[in-house]
Amino acid sequence: MKILPKNVFDLQKLREKTQVFSDRFHAGEILSGMLEPYQAAGGLLLGIPAGGLPVASVIREKMALEMDVAVVSKITLPWNTEEGYGAVSFDGTVRLNPAMLSHIGLNESQIQQGAEKTLQKVRRRIILLRGERPFPEVNQRPVILVDDGLASGFTMLVAAESLKKAGASEIAVAVPTGHLDAVQKIAEQVDEVFCPNVRSGMSFAVADAYVNWSDVAEEELLEILS
Repeated sequence: MKILPKNVFDLQKLREKTQVFSDRFHAGEILSGMLEPYQAAGGLLLGIPAGGLPVASVIREKMALEMDVAVVSKITLPWNTEEGYGAVSFDGTVRLNPAMLSHIGLNESQIQQGAEKTLQKVRRRIILLRGERPFPEVNQRPVILVDDGLASGFTMLVAAESLKKAGASEIAVAVPTGHLDAVQKIAEQVDEVFCPNVRSGMSFAVADAYVNWSDVAEEELLEILS
């Protein structure tokens, strides 16, 4: 494996391994032990739904940090909801991934339809998960963006961009697992990245880091937030 950037923190014993977490809650426990410096600083946890919220909820319990939601969603391919060609963030930011678009064969109408559909999804989830609550202040404390993994990392990049627009001056990313290329890209845009399970290679799936993996229902998200 290539040498990781100095602002990336992983666990050497977990490098290149699969099925290292029993589930998202176990992954949150592992991350909690790596984020101790942010406890004294009063960091704000922002879980990215759906999969990031279960991870963030454990960190919240272990570290007694404030937690909220950063609704961000990838714009997925019509034939594969696991692959995305862009992302939409909670502030309405829409970003398309040129590298992905160059070889997927979608026309302009299909691209725009996908972006609009995702924008509506983000707006609906904001209402569902945040209601009328204002977005928390992010300029007076470190912000920790939490998801359940990084494949391309594009969604996380858009989330970080929106946080910077909102005034965040210190951003950390905490993810249980991530592809080496994505981790390196994220590290260029944020202050620190915590990723215990870094993997490289041509084939990568976030789910492969977990023994038990399933979609997170919106009812579960509401239960976590309550």
